[in-house]
Amino acid sequence: MRTFLSAALIVLVALLVPASAVAYWADRELGHVDRYTAAMSPLADDPAVQDVVVTQAGRALSGQIDAGPFQPGVEALIDEALRSFAGTPAYRTAWDAANRAAHAAFLHALTTGDGDAVTLDLAPVLARVKEELVAGGVPFADRIPETQLSVKVMEYDDLGSLRKAFRMLQIAGVWLPVLTVLLAVAAVAVAVQRRRAVVATGLGLAVGSVLLWIAVALGRRFTLDDLPADVDRQAAAAVYDALTAFLRGTAWAVLAVGLAAAVAAWLAGRLRRTPQAHSPEARTP
Repeated sequence: MRTFLSAALIVLVALLVPASAVAYWADRELGHVDRYTAAMSPLADDPAVQDVVVTQAGRALSGQIDAGPFQPGVEALIDEALRSFAGTPAYRTAWDAANRAAHAAFLHALTTGDGDAVTLDLAPVLARVKEELVAGGVPFADRIPETQLSVKVMEYDDLGSLRKAFRMLQIAGVWLPVLTVLLAVAAVAVAVQRRRAVVATGLGLAVGSVLLWIAVALGRRFTLDDLPADVDRQAAAAVYDALTAFLRGTAWAVLAVGLAAAVAAWLAGRLRRTPQAHSPEARTP
């Protein structure tokens, strides 16, 4: 009975590893503005994301200028100025500010149920670009009015279900990982042969990390497949990878811990049996 109970607990631990990681990620990563901004900040240097921002911002700015026959030249100058601005610290600052605002809108939508999408406000970026254009002497740049531009980064059809799921993940964010650790300890404690139970528990953790990795990969595939045709897939993939970097890192960490525990317990058993095999009492007369 003890062996059966230990085996059942090990299987439960393997299944809870991905659930625990996702719950902690939703609560402490997605739900925390500083960690969310830190995860999204490197995307300011991602070429695919920069191209989307430059393209959208260029269309918005050029649409505010009527340069007549000089329109193509003005648009080329705007595009050049935008691409140059995208590599500056000022752009990264504006990018982080826009992501903080998007995170606040996301949490507001989940809390109140208002809205059906989260948008990234690029108005601060456009304002800085206008300053760069005017300082560079671009014709008609001083005529650009205050321009608003919002890029949709997330859209949801059933906000009520999403809000309930997110709330449940936040509640389980800390307690589910703690429960997983306690169950792993219990699986070893109730086992008849504890060293073998440590090996099995370590392998169970490794299996759980693989399940987590598979879940992240499948989520990436389904997310990209469901995107509208007008959304840049490379940029969307970069955003998904940035947001789920914590989950992938957790999968590697759990895999390393599980395999290390299993190998250490197995080696301890081998080393313990080796002296007994060569002792005089173990030899046949």
